[in-house]
Amino acid sequence: MRVETASLVPLFLDLVDRRLAAEAREWYQRATSSGAGAVERALFLPSFTATTRHVGEALLGLRPEETARLQALGVDWPLEGWGLGELGRVTFLLVAGEGAPAAFPDLLDDCYRHGDTRERQAVLRALPLLAAGERFLAVGVDACRTSIQPVFEAIACENPYPAAHFPGLNFNQMVLKALFNGVALKRIVGLDRRVTAELTRMANDYASERRAAGRSVPSDIGLVTGGQRSAL
Repeated sequence: MRVETASLVPLFLDLVDRRLAAEAREWYQRATSSGAGAVERALFLPSFTATTRHVGEALLGLRPEETARLQALGVDWPLEGWGLGELGRVTFLLVAGEGAPAAFPDLLDDCYRHGDTRERQAVLRALPLLAAGERFLAVGVDACRTSIQPVFEAIACENPYPAAHFPGLNFNQMVLKALFNGVALKRIVGLDRRVTAELTRMANDYASERRAAGRSVPSDIGLVTGGQRSAL
């Protein structure tokens, strides 16, 4: 199902708003109605950066009816691991993208390149929700090169962007890095649609190297080798 980006903005605003105390709610409403929708970095970036200071990082804790509303708009992947501040930042990005689509890619790139770990996580979580998502491929691929585990997991796990947009080589490299870093392959959204003979070969080679070195083979490697783990 295609994500209804325009309809997500009021839903995300509501999800954040209902979880805030009065003072934080006032700040958030002011930020989203002014700086968050502006393309000027001087207006946007302070709000984006200050989000967790004002709204916190408590886990979202979605209720069943909220999950159903998200799924109806095409968000059918898990958001349970998101924090409130992360959702707030993602919402800022959606609002900014609607307000100035031509200038938005540079703004998003700034948020990613100069952000701290949590800010970069929010940018990566936002990618599958943005219109013309292929514009942000360089950001997604770059995140797979990082040595910062939470940043890597933000693009590789519970995120449909790689399966939808990554070229085969980049997707395969991401899967191999997940295996190497001990990330459960079931967390890669759309993996079953992207398994190819080349990915299977790469995974089998990786497993053979592990066994030759006397190391364990990830128990879920069969998801990309077609259940061939016993033959490795």
